[in-house]
Amino acid sequence: MSNARLMPSPICLVENVNGSLSIRKDAIEFLSRINEPVVVVSVVGLYRTGKSYLMNRLAGQQSGFALGNTIESKTKGIWMWCVPHPYKEGHTLVLLDTEGLGDVDKGDSKNDSWIFCLAVLLSSTLVYNSRGTIDNNAVENLHYVAELADNIKIRSTETADEEEDENSKFVQFFPSFIWVVRDFTLELEIDGKKVTEDKYLEFALQLKKGVSQKINNYNLPRQCIRNYFPSRNCFVFPSPASPENMKRLESLQERDLVPDFLEVTSRFCNHIFYNSVVKTVKGGHRVTGKLLGHLAEIYVDTISSGKVPCLDNAVIALAKLENQTAVQEALKVYQSGMEKVKSKFPVGVDDISSEHQRFSSLATSQFMKRSFKDEKGEYVKKLSEDIDMYYVGLLQENEMASDRKCKDLLKNLYSDMNKQLQEGKYSQCGGYELYCKDRDAIVEQYRREPNKEEKERRGLLEQKCKEEEEKRIESERMLQAEKERQEDRIRQMEEKFNQELEQQKQEMDRAIASKVKEQEEMLKKGFSEKAELLNEEITNLKKEKENSGGFMKEYVMPLLGAVTEMLPAVLNYRVLMKGLKKV
Repeated sequence: MSNARLMPSPICLVENVNGSLSIRKDAIEFLSRINEPVVVVSVVGLYRTGKSYLMNRLAGQQSGFALGNTIESKTKGIWMWCVPHPYKEGHTLVLLDTEGLGDVDKGDSKNDSWIFCLAVLLSSTLVYNSRGTIDNNAVENLHYVAELADNIKIRSTETADEEEDENSKFVQFFPSFIWVVRDFTLELEIDGKKVTEDKYLEFALQLKKGVSQKINNYNLPRQCIRNYFPSRNCFVFPSPASPENMKRLESLQERDLVPDFLEVTSRFCNHIFYNSVVKTVKGGHRVTGKLLGHLAEIYVDTISSGKVPCLDNAVIALAKLENQTAVQEALKVYQSGMEKVKSKFPVGVDDISSEHQRFSSLATSQFMKRSFKDEKGEYVKKLSEDIDMYYVGLLQENEMASDRKCKDLLKNLYSDMNKQLQEGKYSQCGGYELYCKDRDAIVEQYRREPNKEEKERRGLLEQKCKEEEEKRIESERMLQAEKERQEDRIRQMEEKFNQELEQQKQEMDRAIASKVKEQEEMLKKGFSEKAELLNEEITNLKKEKENSGGFMKEYVMPLLGAVTEMLPAVLNYRVLMKGLKKV
């Protein structure tokens, strides 16, 4: 990805000045040039916990994101680094380093909440970075997770009764979650038995039984982490170097770092590279760099206006922008192809019709590659109308070219005959026979000349043609061609629908799998009521998955009806244009 290679160091994506968030236009302009899928990894955590160092390692660089060596928070806002994905060809790895949470100089916890919220909304993998151990204080410091229910909406309109149900669906759309513990000095043991890092995290996130307010407060952040994120992993890092070397960590060579630290770093990076998926939006549509820029703008503008970011609204806004661009690009494909035909005017109706059908199909294919959530066929209908308008104009130009060629040909053929007429040769004895012979020769020569099409029949030989029959035959031919175009368009729409439907089902399958795993854990620990609630959520997700194809009638049938309604008018106009003697 050549554009990503042009980013030698990180740039600011979201500025945070005096508690006010704003988008950096140069960052959006850079993202707009990335038209390939992006894997987005965000790192969040308390300030001065070494987040930036991890991101530099993911970028394959020794330096890049600023490292602070004092108690002052170094990163402000959200910084971005786009690099070619090391293992996925044709993909870009986007690294987002966020401002440290809990900075005493800032004094605004709500601002921290929005930074955390943006990291969740923009990423496909969220890395939470902390120091020491995952104890109760560490979990309580992650209270921002519990605030996500107030800071993110799935649907634009939801009642109070629906809000709790909506929160249970976060798992469908949220990133995977990785807890990184820095400067870990304990043994990975529980009850004297060695455990994996992931088991250590699960132990730390166990719920307590009881209904007191104290227990509810204890359980809330843990339950949110368990319920909101589709997967959870943990990596524990020892200190990377001796205390005296920590102040110059950015300049240290690998030989100066602790071997155990390098081993965990390698495992962590490989996990990110192999397991982090392409960023998607609600509905499963894969996000490109350009779309990521639009997403960031939408969310930051929403937060800055005092509103709560909404996944549905963001997808609708994205789809509108992307589908409008898809129509423009697809129309260019058609126009570019037909320009080659135009350069050969005049050509036969069959020739221009077949090329029209071919490039119309290619344009529709191009549209399908980029468009998404055009469920009512609004934009593919717009593309069809634009193509038809352009085609009618080409028919007119072809007619005019044919008219000019016929007139020029007749003029050239008649020039010798006109000269002899002026010289009086046809007035001499035997002149009439000579006139008839020359006239017949001109007619025969005219007949043999190619690419005159209808002007030949309506011009010199008009008296011998049956124009109404020709119009009927031409209309039938055009009608058949349009029917084939329509069938091809509907076929491509059905393929697009099935693709998006499969993406939605995969999205739900991941959510169901996560819920089932959590339900099994709750049953194992004796939380029967929570397990029953999870069972209801699983049942609802399965029903939603089964019914996810229910809007097929709204997706394909309106398109079919729209094209069918347009067809007679388009054909009548074309036949009318073909029937005119002068254009």
